[in-house]
Amino acid sequence: MRKMNFEILVKAKPEEIWNAIVDDKKYREWTSAFQEGSYFEGGWNKGDKIQFLAVNVKGEKEGMFSEIAESRKPSFISIRHLGIILGGKEDTTSEAARKWVPAYENYTLTQQGDATKFEVDADADDEFYDMFKEMWPKALEKLKQVAERRD
Repeated sequence: MRKMNFEILVKAKPEEIWNAIVDDKKYREWTSAFQEGSYFEGGWNKGDKIQFLAVNVKGEKEGMFSEIAESRKPSFISIRHLGIILGGKEDTTSEAARKWVPAYENYTLTQQGDATKFEVDADADDEFYDMFKEMWPKALEKLKQVAERRD
């Protein structure tokens, strides 16, 4: 498991970025950088269970299931990934699942004048490190566009 760190300056208040993260429609927009059709089911409060999903070609849900380890609106979210979802079923025991468990994804929002620095610290399995290294900057650019749009 390797640590990844990304950041972007967004001309928006922390609350506006927070909303872009947790709002279903906005989440789907910025996370399309990872996979078209990405969405979540669950909540963003501390202790909430949450699934990060997409539908595969067979029409089955796949993705990650997690819990919100910490949630301090509008400054910090920590997501603890617990396992993967394949064929609509949660998996914690396969080799593929064990590569990810436990993994964390942390979002820190820090206001800087009329902008906010959005930082991501995430764990990635070596096999997927290069892929995420490419995807995260694209996702952050989309998140910036969504949060700055003010709709």
